Amino acid sequence: MTLENKLINKEIQDYINANLNTDLHTLLLKKSPFPDVSMPEIVQQIKGKQTAQKKFPFLLQEGIVFPPQLNLEQSSSEKTAEYKSQILKGKKFIDLTSGFGIDAYYLSQNFEEITLVEQNQELLNIVEHNWGILERKATFINHNLEDFLDDNQEHFDVIYLDPARRDQNKNKVFLLEDLSPDILQIREKLLATADQVVVKLSPLIDLKYLISVVPGIFRIEIIAVRNDVKEVVIFLSSEQKEGIRVNCINLESGESAFSFTFGEEENSQALYSEPEKFIYIPNNAILKAGVFNLISERFGVKKLHPNTHIYNSSEKISDFPGREIEMELIESKQVKKKGQFNIISKNYPLKPEDIKKKYGLKDGGKDYLIFTQSKKGKIILKSV
Repeated sequence: MTLENKLINKEIQDYINANLNTDLHTLLLKKSPFPDVSMPEIVQQIKGKQTAQKKFPFLLQEGIVFPPQLNLEQSSSEKTAEYKSQILKGKKFIDLTSGFGIDAYYLSQNFEEITLVEQNQELLNIVEHNWGILERKATFINHNLEDFLDDNQEHFDVIYLDPARRDQNKNKVFLLEDLSPDILQIREKLLATADQVVVKLSPLIDLKYLISVVPGIFRIEIIAVRNDVKEVVIFLSSEQKEGIRVNCINLESGESAFSFTFGEEENSQALYSEPEKFIYIPNNAILKAGVFNLISERFGVKKLHPNTHIYNSSEKISDFPGREIEMELIESKQVKKKGQFNIISKNYPLKPEDIKKKYGLKDGGKDYLIFTQSKKGKIILKSV
C-alpha cells in the first residue's frame, strides 16, 4: 500500500486534524499510534494543512496528501496561480517542473490536454493522487525535463516552468545561470516545443538584467499579494513581437493593474514639488518595476526628490495604485514623544528602528509619520 493510501485512512486523518494546533516538536518525540505511518509522516501532513490554510485553501478537503515542507515553500500560492490562469489558454499545456502542482492545476484550466513532468517520483505520486481527489485529468510523467525535451516529439501551446531557486547546499540563488534548469541553455529547445514559454522567477530578479540576457520576452508580470511581491513571470515567444508589456498587479488590494511598455520610463519626465496636501506611495509591484518618472507623468503627481519615490498633489487622486495619505509638514520638535505611529523612512539617513529609538515611538495605530527628503533637504510628514 502506498503512503498516500495509508494517510487517507479515517483514523489517521482524524488524528491529524485533532493535532493541527499541537506543538510539532513535542509531537515528534511521541511514538506514532499507527504501525504503518511514522510520526514524521504525520507531522508532515499537519504542516501541510497549516500551510494550505494560508496558501492554498482549496486543498483543505478530505483525502488530500501533502509533500515535505520544502515543496510547499516552493509552490505558488492559490492567489498567484489563479491570477496567472486568467492569462493563458489553448489546447495543449505542459508543466515541465510540476512540483506540488499548484500552478499546473490553475494554469491548465483553459486547456484540453494537460501534461505534468516531475523528476521526483514520490512527489509526482502525491500530485497524481491529489488530482484524482480533485477530479482533474492529466498525463503524469516521471522524467528529467532536459531528457524529456530531447525525447519529446509533441508540440504544445504553452510550456510552463518554475526553476528551482536553491543550489546543492539549499542556499537561495537568483541569477538565471544558477537556476535549475538554466533556461538560457534550453531556451531554443523550449521555443521549438511550444508556441509560448512561461517562466516563474524570483521576485528579486532585476528586469533590465532579464531583458538583456533572455531573447524573446514579450510580456512580464510582476505579481504582488497585499503589497508583498511574490513572483516575476516572463513570457517568451519565437515570434517577433513589438515591445515588451509589463504588468504590475497587487492582488487583494482593490488597486487596478499598472501596465506599461518597457522603455517608456526612459522617455518620461517627472514633476517635482515640496510637500502638498496628499502623499502617495506606489505599491511594491510598481516600485519593483522602477517606473518612477512614468508614475509622475501618468497620474500628474509630483516627486519630492529624484531619489525619493514618494509623490504628492494638492488635489486627491482617487485611483492611484498604492497608498494615499493626507499629510502635513512638521518640525522635528513637533514629533510627539512616546506616541504611536506607522513609521515610513525613505531616502532618509535613519531606519524606522533608529527613528523609534530616537523619539521613543511605538509601532501601530492609525497615524503615520514619514521621514524622507525633498529637494530642499530632510523633512518629516505627519498624517492629518
